[in-house]
Amino acid sequence: MLYTLAGGGTLCGVAALVLLIVSTATDFWMQYRYSGSSANQGLWRFCINHKCHAHTITVAFWDATRAFMLLAVLSCFAGVVLGLSAFTNGTKNRRVRTGGIALVLSGFLALLALAIYTGVTVTFFGKRFVDWRFSWSYIIGWVAIILAFAAGIKKLCQNDQGPLVVVVMQNL
Repeated sequence: MLYTLAGGGTLCGVAALVLLIVSTATDFWMQYRYSGSSANQGLWRFCINHKCHAHTITVAFWDATRAFMLLAVLSCFAGVVLGLSAFTNGTKNRRVRTGGIALVLSGFLALLALAIYTGVTVTFFGKRFVDWRFSWSYIIGWVAIILAFAAGIKKLCQNDQGPLVVVVMQNL
């Protein structure tokens, strides 16, 4: 049962890692109309009429969103590696818990990034462009947050004897 729970947490962590990488790397966070043409933007560049350009202006919200997303990817990677290393060496309680903390931290950092992006997008771009919407990369980021939190909580709630709930019930 322990390997099932550890594997489930690790599997959620791997899924969150893949989704965080895809979300951070792609250019489809927001879609809008610009001068009659369809346009989209991501964290690193924007595209108009299928021609992509790097963001040339440095705005604090872009930098903060990028930094938090990159830290979320690194933290999620660390949580997954710790989870997998606990499998290879037999379950080590400290390693599993540290992996769980890293995964929860990853979810929190991605949550901060998406909260900053959402706030600025709704208040600034929402008034500037009439026909706009969040796109699939942005939505994938939210799914990654849920998976990272679920993986971290799953790892934090287990120990060498099994899930925390079973251990508490046995001690009663």
